[in-house]
Amino acid sequence: MITPKLGDRIRLVAMPEDPDPILPGATGTVTAVRQYGFGRDAWQQVDVDWDDGRTLMLVVPPDQFEVMPSKADQ
Repeated sequence: MITPKLGDRIRLVAMPEDPDPILPGATGTVTAVRQYGFGRDAWQQVDVDWDDGRTLMLVVPPDQFEVMPSKADQ
């Protein structure tokens, strides 16, 4: 499981269980990360300010995302 950092830019890959999901490919900025559980029961709540104005959090798993490279990494 990838753990994003505060301020990371991310791109959503999938949000399979949300009744009103963010669309795949949407981008946003991580505003908080909380870790819950241990081992195989571990999961993360990732708060995101999406570029479209929404603030819906990710629950990982099952939600999937990728961290976008920073301008410094390019």
